Order: sequence, then C-alpha cells, then structure tokens
Amino acid sequence: MIDWYAIDTVLLDMDGTLLDLHFDNHFWQEHVPLRYAQLRGLTLEQAKGELAERYRAVEGTLHWYCMDYWARELTLDIEGLKREVDHLIAVHPHVVEFLTQARHHGKRLVLVTNAHVKSLGLKMERTRLAHHFDQVISSHELGMPKEHAEFWAHLQRCEPFDAKRTLFVDDSLAVLRSAQRYGIAWLLAIRRPDTRQPLRQVAEFPAINDFSEIMPVRG
Repeated sequence: MIDWYAIDTVLLDMDGTLLDLHFDNHFWQEHVPLRYAQLRGLTLEQAKGELAERYRAVEGTLHWYCMDYWARELTLDIEGLKREVDHLIAVHPHVVEFLTQARHHGKRLVLVTNAHVKSLGLKMERTRLAHHFDQVISSHELGMPKEHAEFWAHLQRCEPFDAKRTLFVDDSLAVLRSAQRYGIAWLLAIRRPDTRQPLRQVAEFPAINDFSEIMPVRG
C-alpha cells in the first residue's frame, strides 16, 4: 500500500486519525447539548435539534472547529466543558509505534489539524504525543481549514514539502479530496475514526483499520 522509499514527509491529522473520534463525537453530540439544555431550560432532544442546525450551518469552515466561536455563540465555557470529559481522549492503537518507527526511518513528521489551538493543547497534554513531531500546525494559525483549496499552499510556505514524496493520512474524505487536488501523491483514509462506531466502507481512497498496516521500512 505504501512505498516508504518514495516518501520523505508524513502529514498526519489528529482527531479520528491519531486520536479516537469518540471524544469529539461524545462532546459535541452529547455533552454540549446536555449543558446547553441545562442553561436554556430545554429538553435534551430540543437542545440536540437546535445545536445540530447550528453545527450544519458552519460545517467545513474554520468556525466549526473554533472553540472561541462556540463559546461566544452558545454562551458556554467550551474549554471547561472539554476538561469535564477529557478522560475520554484516547490514542488509536499502534499510533505511538508508528510514529516511533517513522522517526527512526528518517521521515519528517508533521501534525496538521483543524483543531483549535486550545483543543490541540489539551489533547497534547493528555496524550503526550507532541514530542514525536517535527512540527505541529493548527489550521487556525493559517486562517483556513484543510478543506479549503488554498490551505495547502499556505501550509507549504511554513512547512516546505515535496507533494510527490508526501504521505497524508486523514479520516475526512473532504480533506483528502482537497489534498488530492493540490497534488499530494500518497493519501490514506481511516476506516474507524470513532472506535464506538462500525468500520466505514471507503472506496475513494486507500484506507486502513489501524497503523499496524503501514509500519515504515527503511527509506
């Protein structure tokens, strides 16, 4: 699936790729609606319905990923609420081994995430993965999400990479399409971003169940 001799740089998404998306799904679909219902005097179902509409309105934009935006919009302490359930933050199987092996074999490792810098900080604090990366980049620092066509040119200015010798792994098909249009040669999807959900059928891109399937060899 992967020719490690042809790859110099590995770009990795965080939520759903390295980390179990169950935390984020639970947070936005259950925990935030619960606290929002309590604040507004709504039933949980009413809160879920209202929030689902507000989520859809900004899906795929930087606002969707921005903790400060949602704190303002919902009048909730989003950062504080995340810490209430941060015990659910978990690293996917074989991720640490993969990162260790990729570094050992001379690959440049870059975390490229749409997560807000506050969420990124919390997750690095909980998982202690940051030291595995040569660079950690949030799309908020570049002013646009990875779905945006211009994101990759902005990324390349701060993290030069040869697109033809770069592997990018993400759980979002929309983001993978964006990377594909930019010309990144090696693309991989994740079949089970959320371990509490069934495997997804992914036909559009090569896909893995976990990182044990693509352990690097000397390149």
